[in-house]
Amino acid sequence: MFEEIITKISELSPLWIYLTIFFFAFIENLFPPSPSDMVIVIGGSLVGASNLHFIPVLVFATGGSLAGFLTAFAIGWQLDKRLLHAGKIKFLTIESIEKVENAFRKYGYYLIIANRFLPGTRAVISFFAGMSRLNVHYTVLLSAASALLWNTILISLGMIFGENIQKVDQFLSTYNNVVIAITAVVIIFLIVRYFWKKVKSKIKN
Repeated sequence: MFEEIITKISELSPLWIYLTIFFFAFIENLFPPSPSDMVIVIGGSLVGASNLHFIPVLVFATGGSLAGFLTAFAIGWQLDKRLLHAGKIKFLTIESIEKVENAFRKYGYYLIIANRFLPGTRAVISFFAGMSRLNVHYTVLLSAASALLWNTILISLGMIFGENIQKVDQFLSTYNNVVIAITAVVIIFLIVRYFWKKVKSKIKN
């Protein structure tokens, strides 16, 4: 399967391959899940085996990741302004929104740094970063650094394993499942703790 995909992609001109890598890296932030990681790995596997080169693959992959992140960031920024704080979404109270935003302002920059290493939450992080009005300059810098490091790893794995990238796919699948499971446990813990605090406060009153 992967051999066929690599063969078909390698038949494209280098420009189209670069644009494909950019597109998948971009779209993941808006319509997850997306196979962007494996597309970047495949791009890495073609470095040296075709007319592709490491730096352009890295630039297009990172550029797509950053563009997608900032698009979701802008959507979160505008949605918060026009809908959430305007009270147009009835099932979300302004108080609950402000609690999320305050928490994100406290830990958001750390999440942006880890953003590319957290599959399944990338779109959420970028959206809430915008909704929380995080500093645009810091956001651009940190999200670019996170994408640059992650994409460097993916391209390098593709170059190392070449056409035998099934092993990379297996590794990424395992990694994604572990990260998603840990994230789910953390979220459940935070939800339980939140409701437990509310129950305790009601008992005291």
